[in-house]
Amino acid sequence: MNCPDCGEPAEATDRYCENCGGSLQLRRTPSGGPIGRVGGAGCVGCGGAVSSDGYCETCGRAQPTGRDRMEFDLELVAGVSDRGRSRARNEDSMAFGVVGPVDAPQAVVTVVCDGVGSTERADSASQAAVDAAIEAIVDALLSGSSPRSATDDGAAAAYESVGELARPNSPDTAPSCTLVSAVVTQSEITVGWIGDSRAYWVSSSPDVPSRRLTTDDTLVAQLVAAGMDEAEASASLNAHALARWVGADAEQAPPHVVVIQPEAPGRLLLCSDGLWNYLPDAESLAARVSDAEPLKVAAELTSIANELGGHDNITVVVIPWEGRVP
Repeated sequence: MNCPDCGEPAEATDRYCENCGGSLQLRRTPSGGPIGRVGGAGCVGCGGAVSSDGYCETCGRAQPTGRDRMEFDLELVAGVSDRGRSRARNEDSMAFGVVGPVDAPQAVVTVVCDGVGSTERADSASQAAVDAAIEAIVDALLSGSSPRSATDDGAAAAYESVGELARPNSPDTAPSCTLVSAVVTQSEITVGWIGDSRAYWVSSSPDVPSRRLTTDDTLVAQLVAAGMDEAEASASLNAHALARWVGADAEQAPPHVVVIQPEAPGRLLLCSDGLWNYLPDAESLAARVSDAEPLKVAAELTSIANELGGHDNITVVVIPWEGRVP
């Protein structure tokens, strides 16, 4: 094999290139976030061409910059994180990577975190969580751990990293976030979560239904699970308050984990509530997922959430699965 960065020969078991130091076993989003957009992308509103001064030549819309709009594409996985139309800043974060040599990938790893808006530095919390979690998951996989064990390691690393952001004199506003992760191999998909960021399986076969893979850690979800009617539960005080989260003031416990072996090709989709608040059930979401490449699907769903109101930050990561991915 050859280093994907400098082209120098390397052994298949090497983790880093001896010539340039680049990773031979992982291609991923930059640590600290994939700030900005993928080159050549059109207007976030109408898709038109964007001029050098940052405005759309068709609709005149100013294009978002920095964390307001983050995009990244690794072909086997791609994602978009957008500030939305109402929030002052984007407090969502995403990290993903392809594990294994470029010509023989072994797994796709993805983490999405949503900063809890009622806490301080929620954007720092979500970024710290995704960076810590993906590093821990990848290290565990490369050390031979199972995807389920690696998922636990990722959540533990996120707890530790976000916990270090807390100020001793303000424990009630400790930076916090939700977390949902996925490890996709040739044979199965392992999803872990804490909070209310979600994962969906969007089937490409009419014979296999699409479905939501996660259950929310919220009061309303707990009341429904206990037998209360959903409408009555939703009307309860603080119905959508989080029951679990990642932060210094959180009760630390392993993430929920589900493992699936899809019966047909489809797409795994991880997202924050900025999307699922508008498209909550799997059927309504699947109806809006096109056959386009992952980055375009993520951008299309982000645009739909903005068109429906965009009241919260929106993050969407898409991973195609053909029954033998990666």
